[in-house]
Amino acid sequence: MVNHLPPLAALRALEAASRHRSFTRAAAELNVTQSAISHQIRNLERQWGVELFERGTRPLRLTRGGAALAPVAGDFFTRLSATLDDLRAENLRGPLKVSTLESFALTWLVPRLSDFNERHPEIDVWISTKDGHVNFKAEDIDLGVRFGHGDYPGLHSRLLLRENVFPVCSAELLNRLGPPSNPAELIRYPLLQVHDGVMSSQWKTWLAAAGVPDLPLDEGPRFPNTNMALQAATTGQGIALARSAHLDGSLSVASLTRLFDVHCPSESAYYLVCPTGAQSRPRIAAFFDWISAEAYQSQQRYDLDWKPAT
Repeated sequence: MVNHLPPLAALRALEAASRHRSFTRAAAELNVTQSAISHQIRNLERQWGVELFERGTRPLRLTRGGAALAPVAGDFFTRLSATLDDLRAENLRGPLKVSTLESFALTWLVPRLSDFNERHPEIDVWISTKDGHVNFKAEDIDLGVRFGHGDYPGLHSRLLLRENVFPVCSAELLNRLGPPSNPAELIRYPLLQVHDGVMSSQWKTWLAAAGVPDLPLDEGPRFPNTNMALQAATTGQGIALARSAHLDGSLSVASLTRLFDVHCPSESAYYLVCPTGAQSRPRIAAFFDWISAEAYQSQQRYDLDWKPAT
């Protein structure tokens, strides 16, 4: 019976042409000529004695026979691709491509990777940094760490690390302007703000938690990300908000002084994400288990070290 099945190339041409409703666009996707697509479709029609497309219509329209066969072909190629991906991923050996924010990679993930490398020498971790979301298939990424609210349609998402924010500044700034005795005195200092869409409202949130919600935020330097604001703080340019994930790995935060016994939860958190179903693949599961344990320990250390006033 297998001998009577149509060639895979012909089924692939049918699937692409039915999806695009165009021989030309199907040819571009499959990197063949438009005439090659037309030839494959004609061969299918002759082999089975059924017309698959209504000729002379724009866009192409499937006949009854084409509408019956095209989704079967599409489902076949989808399942074949997924099975091949699973077979490739069954072996732990090979690269694991991880996409994350540059700030998280520099201050939290990279300083810990040596432990993962020792535990899993058969897995090579390739780090890719990007501020926006990634197309996992198009960019050939296995998993990601994202800072947000956990709503990532079409992806498996797992909470990794919640954060707290608190103000920090350099010793040089305190020597020059004197230490603030209470949060209301922050009006005398430049407040370094971030306008990245995630941290932009955090000063307002922290000031409300500190009991000074009306402190003006109209003036002061602004930076595109937290790392840049922290770097400015290390040179005495003002007071920045640090995030608890920076504590373990960031040299810049280590050189800064934390102000006041007030901290507040960040409005966002770090999430592990991967294509739905991929979380069970051995390499991804190994990394998920390891990084989740590291995040738990990091959170525990922060909770023990930080004792807010009651």
